[in-house]
Amino acid sequence: MAEPKRDVRNHILFESAWEVANKVGGIYTVIKTKVPVTVQEYGDRYCLIGPLSYKTAPMEVEAEEPSDPHLAATLDSMRSAGVKLLYGRWLIEGAPHVLLFDTGSQYSRLDEWKGDLWNLAGIPTPPNDHETNETIVFGYIVAWFLGDYVARNMDTAVVAHFHEWQAGLAIPLLRKRHVDVTTVFTTHATLLGRYLCAGSVDFYNNLQYFDVDHEAGKRGIYHRYCIERSATHCADVFTTVSHITAYESEHLLKRKPDGVLPNGLNVVKFQAMHEFQNLHQTAKAKINEFVRGHFYGHYDFDLENTLYMFTAGRYEYRNKGVDMFIESLARLNFRLKKANSKMTVVAFIIMPASTHSYTIDALKGQAVTKQLKDTVTEIQNRIGARLFEHAIRSNGESASLPTADDLLSDEDKVLLKRRIFALKRNALPPVTTHNMADDSTDPILNQIRRVQLFNHSSDRVKIVFHPDFLNSNNPILGLDYEEFVRGCHLGVFPSYYEPWGYTPAECTVMGIPSVTTNLSGFGCFMQDLIERPADEGCYIIDRRSQSVEDSVTQLTENMFTFCAKTRRQRINQRNRVERLSPLLDWKNLGIEYSKARQLALRRAYPDAFYGANGEEEEEFEFQAMERMNPNSVPPSPRFRMTGIATPGDMGTLTEEMQALNTSDYRGTHWGGVTEEDEEEGYPFPLVMKVRSRASSILSGASTPGGGRSKSLSEHDLRKADAALSHVYQEDGVPVTNGVNGRH
Repeated sequence: MAEPKRDVRNHILFESAWEVANKVGGIYTVIKTKVPVTVQEYGDRYCLIGPLSYKTAPMEVEAEEPSDPHLAATLDSMRSAGVKLLYGRWLIEGAPHVLLFDTGSQYSRLDEWKGDLWNLAGIPTPPNDHETNETIVFGYIVAWFLGDYVARNMDTAVVAHFHEWQAGLAIPLLRKRHVDVTTVFTTHATLLGRYLCAGSVDFYNNLQYFDVDHEAGKRGIYHRYCIERSATHCADVFTTVSHITAYESEHLLKRKPDGVLPNGLNVVKFQAMHEFQNLHQTAKAKINEFVRGHFYGHYDFDLENTLYMFTAGRYEYRNKGVDMFIESLARLNFRLKKANSKMTVVAFIIMPASTHSYTIDALKGQAVTKQLKDTVTEIQNRIGARLFEHAIRSNGESASLPTADDLLSDEDKVLLKRRIFALKRNALPPVTTHNMADDSTDPILNQIRRVQLFNHSSDRVKIVFHPDFLNSNNPILGLDYEEFVRGCHLGVFPSYYEPWGYTPAECTVMGIPSVTTNLSGFGCFMQDLIERPADEGCYIIDRRSQSVEDSVTQLTENMFTFCAKTRRQRINQRNRVERLSPLLDWKNLGIEYSKARQLALRRAYPDAFYGANGEEEEEFEFQAMERMNPNSVPPSPRFRMTGIATPGDMGTLTEEMQALNTSDYRGTHWGGVTEEDEEEGYPFPLVMKVRSRASSILSGASTPGGGRSKSLSEHDLRKADAALSHVYQEDGVPVTNGVNGRH
């Protein structure tokens, strides 16, 4: 009897990750921000699977009963076997279905499952690795659930998408058990890559020479590496988040990825062009308050001529490029002093580390500043009352203005002097806001000592190391991360190992210029898309083909050039950065996930896509979400063009093109384009690379490896690529890329 055919057109999607409704790191952001476009595509046929954390789940998930009878029966069966779980809706935008399993409820089976894993795949597991134990229990529960579900639901195809090794163990289990589930595995960073780079290894130049088993064993992660590698090889489709990670995966995981799925964000476009500039001003005012307090007694620089630069992320001193950032700041300090620049740079390092408490100096600075401000406000109110009283008593004909002594009483003078004396400070402003748990061996503090950036009055570059998460309840730096980023002028992320890099991407979406490298996924992505990224406020440091010394010099030059910009040039650059945000929108990037799932279905169910003669069946047509093409040629401030104006274009459009003679310009004719204006205007146009993004991320074609399926013929794969790669030109005519170019 032939097996019933599964419906691939209305397939069900389960997406599994350790960070579903469980914020640990960057994958939480990936999953959470991608949900709206996935729900738009699948509706109630989409469900997320993750671990049940009793600490966070009650705030993130609203429990409900499943409407799918097969799902309800499966969950009842698992509950009767002792599995504790929570099914409901995740309380985020899109409100997707979510299924959370309590791993603790099945720890009694851990030894049994460890033995099964050894017999099944030869993967060893040490006894005291809690993270691996959690991974094993979670993987077996997910494989149990999917196996039970597809045994009940025989009519519909099921796609299961797994992120990272913590969720990936279910993939080899499903393959070994011959469960009829189509699998996609996405690695956001390889385990071995993280460990090798953290150990000061010349990673990229020696990638093809590493003995992966030896290196993993030497670092005590062989069992984790085996889980990651088995998930990679057993998945129907294997993907990474960037081309640089694809190159790494090919050598460390020994499989060429089938495609690249870049990370996106939910981009909210402002209704008016000036709104995000106003947000920058508001947030910058709050940072100004902190700076006044932190540098009290040595506050001898002008905040109007002060730039805020920052780096942020996990405390990975070398991987995140903090070493290069601090070295470049020291050189920038020297260059600014040599040039007699009036500009001051305050550089923030936001990286959570082990601390004891806030420093007394940092707390005292905010306290004395607040006292001074309150005293000045109080005296100001008294002066206002006295001034009003004096004025109201005056005769209109013989009015006299009050003197300073009339307004400022002796009591006010004494109070003000006491507050000013409290600002006296013998020590320099601290470089850190916290008492570090291990001050003497902290690599960031040791490098700051080595380059002698101690916040002297003569220094044009000041450093503030904040080893804590940012939140609005912080008594010292009371801003949320997003608000803090908006208030800064430049984000600097010269990472050595950065599979994607959400921090520069978030800067771009918020309209803040950023520095990244060509060893980060985001940097490679922007280089692939834009002809001159630096013109658009996305500076990319070359860390791949030049020495560390040359890279530091390039970073210093970029920061020095940025310091030389006028305020208007910086405003124009923020406008240019903000118009890049559609490139990072999930509405644009979600299509790559759709292509990966469709390729997986074609590999698992070729008969549903192709007839007996190998030709594609006419009744099936690839359905993907609507693609939002970026405005690759936005309106220019110099020349009027058709198209939608992006934020920032309109202000200079009317000024420079219509030569207004309004009262705003006091009747002065708006002259020709000066050299300064030419430099600060938009480049015309935003030049995109000729090669389209879709063709560069084509499954099985131009992506690293061009994955071939052993079960499908070359003709089948060409058909799959053709169906997955519709790219629309400006005139709306669909063109298929990559099919004829593969030979």
